[in-house]
Amino acid sequence: MTSFVKADCLLDVPQNCEGYEAGDRAFARLLKPVERIARTVRILGSHDPLIDEAADELRRMDISAHVSSAHVGSMGAILALSRGEAQLGGVHLLDETDGSYNVSYIEKYFPNGGVALIECVRRTQGLMVKKGNPKGIQGIADLARGDVSYVNRQKGAGTRVLLDYLLRQEGIEPSRVIGYAREELTHTAVAAQVRSGGADCGLGILSAARIYDLDFIPLCGEQYDLLASLSALESPQVRAFLRVLGSEAFAKRLEKLGGYELDRPGRIRKLWPEKEA
Repeated sequence: MTSFVKADCLLDVPQNCEGYEAGDRAFARLLKPVERIARTVRILGSHDPLIDEAADELRRMDISAHVSSAHVGSMGAILALSRGEAQLGGVHLLDETDGSYNVSYIEKYFPNGGVALIECVRRTQGLMVKKGNPKGIQGIADLARGDVSYVNRQKGAGTRVLLDYLLRQEGIEPSRVIGYAREELTHTAVAAQVRSGGADCGLGILSAARIYDLDFIPLCGEQYDLLASLSALESPQVRAFLRVLGSEAFAKRLEKLGGYELDRPGRIRKLWPEKEA
C-alpha cells in the first residue's frame, strides 16, 4: 500500500504480456501532475534517516518541492545512476585496500565520468542490541557464538560490504553466523527486528538504534556521501536539496538523531567530467 501511495504512475501490463524488461518502452498512467513530478528530487541508494530529515527540511523551506527516495543499497545507487534512473544516490562503499570510501567504486563503474561525489556525513556503524545487552555481545567475534542470532542487510548494501570485511578480519566464515542469510533493506528495519526479538543483534548506525531505543556497540566510522549525475546538478530542485544539507537547521536535526559528524555537507568532494565517447 505504501508503494502505491508514493507512486507517480501506474504501469499497465497487457493480459497476454509476460512483463517488461529494463529499458523497454511502455505506456503509464500518471497519478500526479507532470509539474509535480518534474519538481521531485529522485534519490535511490543506501538508507539513512538523514535523507528523510533533509526532505522534511526542504519541504519546510519550499512547499512545492518534493523528494522521492527508495532504499536499494549503495551498489543499487551506482547502477541506478548509470542507467539514468536517479539524480542522487546514497553511497558508503569501503575500499578494503586503503580504507577509503566510494571513490574507487565510482571510478570503476563510471569510466566515462559524468558524475560528482557530494559530501554528506561521517557516521558511526556498530552492533545494535537489545536494551541491557542480555547476551553480553561485545563485538564481531560474538557473531560466531551458537547462542547469538543476527539479522543482515541485503546484498549490495554498504553495510553488508562492511560486515563481510569485519568478518574476514576476525577469520569468521559467514556460514558460522546464525541469521547471515536473513536480510532487511534498511537500518531501521534491522533495528525493528532486534527490538521485536527477531534477532539478537544487527550491524547498523547509531541513529537507527536510538530510534528503537536499543543499546549500541560502536565499531567504526564511515563516510556516507551522495553520488550525483552532472546533469542533476543543473536542476534547481537538486541544488536546493544540497543547500539544505549545509544548513544550520539540518545540522540541528542530525544532532538530535545522534551518531553523525559534519564538515561541509553539500559540497562537491570530487567531480568526474564526462568524457567523449
